[in-house]
Amino acid sequence: MGTPWLAPQGPAMKCPFCSEENTQVIDTRENEEGDTVRRRRRCLACDKRFTTYERVELRMPLIVKKNGSRADYDREKLQASLMLALRKRPVTTESIDAAIERIEERLLASGEREVPTEKVGELVMRELRRLDKIAYVRFASVYRNFEDVEEFREAIREVKKPRTRRPRGT
Repeated sequence: MGTPWLAPQGPAMKCPFCSEENTQVIDTRENEEGDTVRRRRRCLACDKRFTTYERVELRMPLIVKKNGSRADYDREKLQASLMLALRKRPVTTESIDAAIERIEERLLASGEREVPTEKVGELVMRELRRLDKIAYVRFASVYRNFEDVEEFREAIREVKKPRTRRPRGT
């Protein structure tokens, strides 16, 4: 086992007790998922110990609205939209959370710094179609701004026809 080391790169980690910048890493461990690193540290000035956590911070793209303005991605707003469409429908909270995760993964995987609201809306419709056909038609009626009954019929026909699976990555 090697000797504990002083963190050489980046800004120093200040001691929460005395604000000294010279701290020593005593132990480093990853969590089971491998997405968080826990470090036990010791202050070289006051000799107190403390724990820090490191995790990757992924930056969601900005959302470009129809009027051209930009807004930060808002998970709560996305969740509220899904919950409204799924109101009084037999869909579990876990399924909704999983749908939100898939939407966020696609947004991050796009690599774009800005994404139009239309793309987010299409991702939401894709997930709602998987979760609940009624919720899909509800959301589509608002999202696509249906103006007559024929547009509802078309959305229902769209839900009824079998989906063709596209190869991954398209």
